[in-house]
Amino acid sequence: MWTSFEFFIGSWKGTGAGKPGNSEVERTYRLILNEKFMEVINKSTYAPQEKNPKGEVHEDLGLISFDSARKVFVYRQFHVEGFVNQYTLESTADDGKTLTFATESIENIPPGWRARETYRILSPDAFSETFELAAPGKEFEVYSKSNFKRVS
Repeated sequence: MWTSFEFFIGSWKGTGAGKPGNSEVERTYRLILNEKFMEVINKSTYAPQEKNPKGEVHEDLGLISFDSARKVFVYRQFHVEGFVNQYTLESTADDGKTLTFATESIENIPPGWRARETYRILSPDAFSETFELAAPGKEFEVYSKSNFKRVS
């Protein structure tokens, strides 16, 4: 069941850049609860900088599961700011190296907003993540991009 996601299991560190500024990123992926769910723990630390004068620490907790009724992977993210993004796996590249999730709902944001996350496997120990947002009636715009290297 987890074939498309096995690559990600482990701990990762890297850097990010985007609208909130530059960041140091940490992430872990692990299978939990009899391997029925994949847990994703993410932390992005933004030091004070021009784009983000006060700096900030963003954290989110995610759970990926397989909805057998719909035959689709669902990714639920719970953000420290109170947002809850529910994505479905929209596409997987033929070579399995690019996975794209698109939201089907976002809690605690005005109606009509959409988000998309695209993961690209770059090497056996590196991947990139592009996070995009779309305001109501608008096209997706890149909000941030992060590059991760395997720690363990």
